[in-house]
Amino acid sequence: MDFTNLKEIRKAKGLNQEELSRESGVGRITISRLESGALKESSVSTLMKIAKALDCNVEDITGSFDEQKI
Repeated sequence: MDFTNLKEIRKAKGLNQEELSRESGVGRITISRLESGALKESSVSTLMKIAKALDCNVEDITGSFDEQKI
């Protein structure tokens, strides 16, 4: 799975990784690894927390949605 949209959306919202981490409750290292491609999958709940903090949909971040695992 490709999470490169995450970085673009985060920057468009004017947030750095630490700010997104605080607002979403997801660790900054996890956010960094998703953005860099080091993590190829993530739980739906993690992506939903990030999407909520960014005021967007999970699909905006991933381009797809699978209820089991993304």
